[in-house]
Amino acid sequence: MNEKVTQQQINGVLWQAADTFRGKIDSSTYKDYILTMLFIKYLSDSYKEHLEEYTIRYNGDEQRIQRALSRERFVLDEHSTFDYLYSKRNDSEIGEIINKVLERLENENTGKLRGVFRNIDFNSESILGKAKDRNAILRSLLEDFNKLILKPSMVGGEDVIGDAYQYMIERFASDAGKKGGEFYTPGMASELLARLVKPKENDRIYDPTCGSGSLLIRVANQAPNKKVAIYGQERNGATQSLALMNMYLHGIDDAKIEWGDTLANPLHTEDGKLMKFQAIVANPPFSLDKWAMGFSGEGTNDKKFKMEAGLDPYRRFEWGIAPSSKGDYAFVQHMLYSLAENGRMATILPHGVLFRGASEKKIRQQIIDMNLLDAVIGLPGGLFFGTGIPACIMVFKKDRNRKDILFIDSSAAGNFKKGKNQNKLREQDIEKIVRIYDKRETVDKYSYVATIDEIEGNDYNLNIPRYVDTFEEEEEVNMVILKDKILNIKQELSEVEKQMDKYLYELGL
Repeated sequence: MNEKVTQQQINGVLWQAADTFRGKIDSSTYKDYILTMLFIKYLSDSYKEHLEEYTIRYNGDEQRIQRALSRERFVLDEHSTFDYLYSKRNDSEIGEIINKVLERLENENTGKLRGVFRNIDFNSESILGKAKDRNAILRSLLEDFNKLILKPSMVGGEDVIGDAYQYMIERFASDAGKKGGEFYTPGMASELLARLVKPKENDRIYDPTCGSGSLLIRVANQAPNKKVAIYGQERNGATQSLALMNMYLHGIDDAKIEWGDTLANPLHTEDGKLMKFQAIVANPPFSLDKWAMGFSGEGTNDKKFKMEAGLDPYRRFEWGIAPSSKGDYAFVQHMLYSLAENGRMATILPHGVLFRGASEKKIRQQIIDMNLLDAVIGLPGGLFFGTGIPACIMVFKKDRNRKDILFIDSSAAGNFKKGKNQNKLREQDIEKIVRIYDKRETVDKYSYVATIDEIEGNDYNLNIPRYVDTFEEEEEVNMVILKDKILNIKQELSEVEKQMDKYLYELGL
């Protein structure tokens, strides 16, 4: 009997495959090729195992076998499998052959895979190099993946494949530095957001800047029976494709992940209005510059920009238009306008949104006056890929029945694990934040429940140190002990000087 393939074995082969590209192509680009090949390999091995099962069950009756296969999640034929690609690995046109297989897969599974592979080109000279180099890279990639056996009976379920996919996305994000933050939110930060919004069964869950979809999957995993409807939008086409594959590999076949600029052209609508969601999570790009290019179509001419953004057909910016150089509150307003009654929302933002003035202050005041802001949570610095900027989480709720805002400062040492290149939240750190959030407790040097009157008294400034005093007083110095220590040091120094004089005398100096 064949042994099960372990998570470590799969991860190891995948990372070995990444070595094929490393040093030749930026990791933020070659991730698309590796993750797409992982997806194809899993579909192919699943198809092959089911074909074997049905062949035995129906004694080779081709008609019954094909009828059974047509009811599988994905439909393949012998010319759209990984084995077919592997047999062509030495072909001089292997890049084009892979592209045609991807197109064939889309056509055979239009309901699920339509457009999934449109943003990846295995025959791209500009990315993969001239034919000889390109063919060598693709041949090596196919040979690496041929070492993997991803039949469901061998891997023990979709979670293993989904976890491998997540593992690779995180490794790529770490390698890609600043660009990594564009498609991945670190796992424990995503876990924190998921526990804060507390998804319920049958909720609609939405992420307007969903990247590779990992945050949405974390939220879905928190829901009872994982019975939720998932919606997302991503502006980068290749990353949107990764998100769809990520969903399928986690057993989520009905996620609606759209490709486009959410602010300029939100694609989740109903009857000409923004669709409403019970739970919204996001990690938007920090202080996005020129966020309204889709409105004005040119530069950052503030006058034209404000006029164009003010004509938004969904009227999302009636509380004020965010500065053209900082799109943080544009995303916040879009999400609040998409939030259903009794909905919950948590988003990661730079600290500047808490205290910056001008139009941002106007928007912030409107949000507070409408009693939508539930909590502000300061995070440790260095949590996110490619930036050391400290961030916060703002939690919002519709239909709040209380008139206060909870502030938490989890940035102090001891509230996270310090890493060489990146800091991390631990399970105990997340549990502490969620516990304080649920109980709404004031804890010395960690949290504070502020009244709306206090916030108004601070001119709607939400800077966390105004509410949570984390100042550590220095230990009082005992002057008597200090004097004795100084006398002892002087005595020791005198002894050392006498010894030095003795040595110098013996040396004739």
